[in-house]
Amino acid sequence: MKKDFNNFISTLKNSIKTWDYFVNWNKVFSNSSEIEIILNKLNYLLGKDDLKEEFIRLYSSNPDIVKAFPVLLAVREKELEIYDKEDKTSQFFNFSKKDKSVEEYYEFFEKSGIIKLFKDKKIKNLVDYTIGVEVGLDSNGRKNRGGQLMESIVEAFVSDFCKEKGFEYIAQARSTEIKAKWNMIVMVDKSERSFDFAIFNPKTKNLKLIETNFYNGPGSKLKAVCGEFKSLYTELKNQNIDFIWVTDGLGWHSINRPLEEVYNHNDYIFNLTSLERGVLKELNW
Repeated sequence: MKKDFNNFISTLKNSIKTWDYFVNWNKVFSNSSEIEIILNKLNYLLGKDDLKEEFIRLYSSNPDIVKAFPVLLAVREKELEIYDKEDKTSQFFNFSKKDKSVEEYYEFFEKSGIIKLFKDKKIKNLVDYTIGVEVGLDSNGRKNRGGQLMESIVEAFVSDFCKEKGFEYIAQARSTEIKAKWNMIVMVDKSERSFDFAIFNPKTKNLKLIETNFYNGPGSKLKAVCGEFKSLYTELKNQNIDFIWVTDGLGWHSINRPLEEVYNHNDYIFNLTSLERGVLKELNW
């Protein structure tokens, strides 16, 4: 197989955002529906003139309304510690236990600013408001989704390839799982190391292990990864096991010398463009 580092670098992708990267809509609507009844109870307070009196009245028959306080503040925690700068003391609120008096809950309602949702008459329905909050909170999960995107994209190629060839694969494969499924022993540098994918040809007993990552920006980790995967390749090759590294992202442009060194040292370093061009079919299985 002809290797061309310049081609590798020039075909790195700027982004691998998929359609489901932006918002996990199922999670958004599931989370909002869980407290929809409570939110509809709180809708009663919208636009009321004497909010404290109405709050106390509503709480007396519906103490569960305080469960909605965290999400109205766009936080996931059910327990909050609030430090009062004037009293120089901390207060603890557990909204799942309802262990405070109605006066204390109303103080939270007022001092946290939640009361503004009810007084300004800009909110017409708390359920709709909360869906917006959930979308915002879900955006915080994009970093985790971004880390999983590369794996999910590569798995699409691996799955299709294995189906076509009659091969088997394991995602997040540990040495114990590989031994149990295929009776193949993999000695690795870290006892708990798991590979993103392990592909096995049952006819030839050929085993290939795959690691994937995507870097859209520079960082010290990139150089460390190069050193780690260079050593890992050698360690596995000594066991007659092929190691494939699939990496992508324009972050490599900032540190391409260490990458070029390991690219020339390891047999198999690919990017997504390589997979799109069918490079897995060109390997010796």
